[in-house]
Amino acid sequence: MRESFIDTTTDLLAEDPRTALVLADISAASFAPAAARHPDRVLNVGIREQLMLGVAGGLALTGLRPIVHSYAPFLVERAYEQIKLDLDHQAASAVLVSVGASFDRAAAGRTHLSPADVALLDTLSGWTVHVPGHPAEVPGLLRATVAAETSAYLRLSALSNDHPYAGAGDLVVVRDAGPGAALLVAVGPVLDAALAAATGLPVTVAYTHRPRPFDVAGLRALAGTEVILVEPYLAGTSARLLSAALADRPHRLLTLGVGREELRRYGAAEDHLRWHGLDPAGLRQAVARFLTPATAAV
Repeated sequence: MRESFIDTTTDLLAEDPRTALVLADISAASFAPAAARHPDRVLNVGIREQLMLGVAGGLALTGLRPIVHSYAPFLVERAYEQIKLDLDHQAASAVLVSVGASFDRAAAGRTHLSPADVALLDTLSGWTVHVPGHPAEVPGLLRATVAAETSAYLRLSALSNDHPYAGAGDLVVVRDAGPGAALLVAVGPVLDAALAAATGLPVTVAYTHRPRPFDVAGLRALAGTEVILVEPYLAGTSARLLSAALADRPHRLLTLGVGREELRRYGAAEDHLRWHGLDPAGLRQAVARFLTPATAAV
């Protein structure tokens, strides 16, 4: 996904003179050719993430469309106050693009883990959030968000599903288990694990790469009594939206994602998926427990 982002952004800088890129050293070498061609629109502020967001806000106020890029904890958590003040409060919009996801760089330690980034941006209003599940989804999403005038966050990961899914982010049914089945909504790169976990269970699986704004109409059209949400970041991040969308219906909701326990472990991304129950075995166990007693014995 990172390479796809770099290639698409390099093209956008050449195609659209309104596009600008602001970096804080991360990926600077990959953008060196673009910086040589567009020195006034590719700005590397060094390891100063708060300044990076302040510069982006200033560029936006001059009429440019800034893309701001770093690791998720540096881009969203470390610079949150500048996102709040230098973008939102000034009515200045930008496209934030992160790498690292929740724990892609787990070997680098807690400084590079950011399972709470989407939840933190959810405290702001009007943001579009895309969580691609495949590198081929990135170019279209990036181009669409840059062409828009609102603020957006693209959360890129080293993890990927086997197949991309086109579209703006409305729910796409990937596995239809028929009438009366529970609905499982998978966000971004957890789809393949969710599909494997649902094998043999009465569960319809739908996919989205756009948790904000969430496809409420699609959810209401698909949801029955039992709804399961699997997100690759902090568990329960989108629970309020699903609960509100189904408030007029009897329903049960299970939210799965990264837990809140501080693990104090390094490991690899695959280890963290297992520790948080986001691997196929962990997801299947949680889904089976949630379903009816007869199914839970599977």
